[in-house]
Amino acid sequence: MTTRPVLLLSLCLATLACGAPSASDTPPAAPGKHLAPFASEQAFDRLLAEWTARAEREEKERQRRQATMAAAMPMPAPPAPPAMQMAEAAAGNALDKIEVTGSRIDAPDESITNVQTTGVDEGGIVKRHGDHLVVLRRGRLFTIRTGDDTLQPVSMVDAFGPGTEPGGAWYDEMLVGGDTVVVIGYSYSRGGTELVLFDISRDGALRHRDTWHMRSDDYYSARNYASRLIGDTLVFYTPMEITPWDLDGREFLMGVRRWHPQATPQDFKRILPATHIYRSDRDLNPFDHDIALHTVTRCQLSKPELDCTSTAILGPASRVFYVSADSVFVWTTDDDTDEDTNPSAVFRIPLDATPPTALKTRGVPIDQLSFLHDGGDHLNVLLTETGLGEGMWRDETATGSLALLHVPLSSFGDGSTDAPASAYRLLPGASEGDMQNRYIGDWLLYGNAPYRWRGNDNGRSGSVAYALRYADDDAVQALALGHGTERIEAMGGDAILVGSAGPDLHFTSVRLQDGRARASSVYIQPNAAQGESRTHGFFYRGEAERQGIVGLPIIGQRRGNTMQRYLDQSAAVLYLRNRDLKLATLGQLVADADGAVDDGCKTSCVDWYGNARPIFIGERVFALMGYELVEGRIANERIVERRRTNFAPAAAISE
Repeated sequence: MTTRPVLLLSLCLATLACGAPSASDTPPAAPGKHLAPFASEQAFDRLLAEWTARAEREEKERQRRQATMAAAMPMPAPPAPPAMQMAEAAAGNALDKIEVTGSRIDAPDESITNVQTTGVDEGGIVKRHGDHLVVLRRGRLFTIRTGDDTLQPVSMVDAFGPGTEPGGAWYDEMLVGGDTVVVIGYSYSRGGTELVLFDISRDGALRHRDTWHMRSDDYYSARNYASRLIGDTLVFYTPMEITPWDLDGREFLMGVRRWHPQATPQDFKRILPATHIYRSDRDLNPFDHDIALHTVTRCQLSKPELDCTSTAILGPASRVFYVSADSVFVWTTDDDTDEDTNPSAVFRIPLDATPPTALKTRGVPIDQLSFLHDGGDHLNVLLTETGLGEGMWRDETATGSLALLHVPLSSFGDGSTDAPASAYRLLPGASEGDMQNRYIGDWLLYGNAPYRWRGNDNGRSGSVAYALRYADDDAVQALALGHGTERIEAMGGDAILVGSAGPDLHFTSVRLQDGRARASSVYIQPNAAQGESRTHGFFYRGEAERQGIVGLPIIGQRRGNTMQRYLDQSAAVLYLRNRDLKLATLGQLVADADGAVDDGCKTSCVDWYGNARPIFIGERVFALMGYELVEGRIANERIVERRRTNFAPAAAISE
C-alpha cells in the first residue's frame, strides 16, 4: 500500500520539490573545498555573546510577562528557568538508563569481535590479549588464560580507578591495544566520558595506570558503539548539545583531565580550539533548533601521556555516526522544522586531521550499518523518510519509505551544495522502526522485524527482505522468508538472516553470487529467541569457501522481549555448521543456571551491551555467558562441553 511518506520522498527525489536545486544546477564541489572553521577564538566568542544576550533578553521578557499575569490574578509557582529544565531533563535521561534496572605482544591477535569494518575495532565486552581473554562485566575487568590448552581465571580489578566513586557511572566498552586495556564509561554524577587505562602483562595481570575524563554528553546508543581503535589511534565520537542559557563555562567544548580524587572542573585542558570548530552555510542557533557540537576526538594510545586532539561540527543535535578506515561520517537531521521531510547533511571528518567536508542531503540513516565507505571514491547510505538519529533508543524512530544514496566523495565540499537527485535511488519496502541492514561484499541487504510478527503474515513486510548491488542499477531482489529479519550478518561472501516466526528462531542462508541473491537453506531452532541484539553477539568462523561455523546466544522464547534480554542471563550459545550454505545444528554450550552468585555489584549492574558471546580462537570454540567461560569440542558434527570456568567475584559477597 502506498503511504504518504512514500509519495513525499518520491516527489522530493524525482523533482526535488523539497527545495534543493535540480541536478543540473548542482555543480560538483571544487577540488580542495571544505567547511569553514571559526577564524579565531574572538569570532567564536562573538557568536556566543550574541546568543547569551538574546537569552538574557528572552528571560527578562518571560519574567515581565509572568509579573504582569501575577498582578492580575493569583498564580501558581512559576516554571523553572530554561537552564534548570534542561538539567532536569538530562537527569531524567540518566534515570531512563539507570532505573531500568609488561612485555609487548608483538603480533596482532586474531580478532574475536564481529566488527563492521575490517581494521576498525569497536569497543566491546570481551577482547583478546595474547594467551588471555579480557572481559568487562558489571564494573569489573577479568582476565582468563586460554593459552597452552588451559582455561584459568587470572586477574580481577575494578574497571574504575582507585579513588573513583563509581556510583552513577556505567562502564560499557573496552578495547585492547598493545599492552594497554582501555575501559570506556560514562558518569552521570561527574558528567562526562571516562577513559580508564590499565597495563596488562604477558601473564594476564592487570594494573591501573591512569583515569582520564573527557567532557561529553551521554554517548549511549542501543546499536552503535562510542569508541574505535584503528592501529594505535583511539577514536571517540561525543555529542555536546548547546543551550544558550549556559554558555559562560564553555563546558560544551571538549576538554580532557587526568582524574584524581581532588580533581576540579578547572583541571580540564581544552583540546578543541575554535579554529577546529567547523560549520556549514546553515544559519543554526540554539533558540530555533536543538544544536550540538559533534566532536570527534583522536588519542594516541602508545604515548606515555594520553595525547588527544578534537575536531567538531556545529549542527543539528539529531545524529548518526559511522567510522570508516580513514574518516568519521556524521549525519545530522534538523527535526525542528515544519517541512514534510527534514533537511539533513552528512559531514566527513578525516582522521588525518585535514579539514572536514559536507554535503546537504535528505532522509535519515537507520544506524551506523546503513553506511559504507566502499574503499573507493563513494559513500553509500541507506535512508528512511524520517527519524531522530541514534541517541538512546532513537534508532527505533527511523520510519517511512527507503532510498539509497550513492554519492562520490568528490561532491563533498563546504556544505553549500546538495547531493544531486541522480545520487538517490528509491527502494522497495519501508522501515517500520525495526529495520535491519548490512553491506556484504558489493551487496546491501535490508528487512524488517515487526515486534509482534507471528507466522505467515500474508505479505506484510516482515516476511520479505531485499538485496541489491549498491553500485549498480540492477533490479532489487526480494527474498521471501518465513520469518522477520532481526539480524543480518556476513557468512564469508554470503549472508545469514536471523529472525522469529511464532515461537521459533529461524536462520536463513542467502547465496550472493553472479549478480543473484537467493535464499539457500533454513534452520529452525524451536522455542527460542536471540539472546543478544547487538552486532557483537554474533560471530562466524570461516573454514573454507562457503564452509564454517555460526555462533549466536539464544534464550527461551518466553524471555525474548527486549528488557529481559538486558536483565536475564543468556541461557546458551547455539552453533550451526555451514556447508555450502546448508545449515545444520552442532548443538549448544549451556550456562549453569544454578551457578549464579551475588557478585556484590557496585556499578554498571545492568548488561546494556549484553553478557554472552561466541568466541573462536584458532580451532578452539568458547562460549562466554555471564561469569562463565565454557570451552566446547566438536566431534562427529556435534559440539560437546570440554570444560568450563566460573570467574565470578564470589569474594565480593562479604564486602
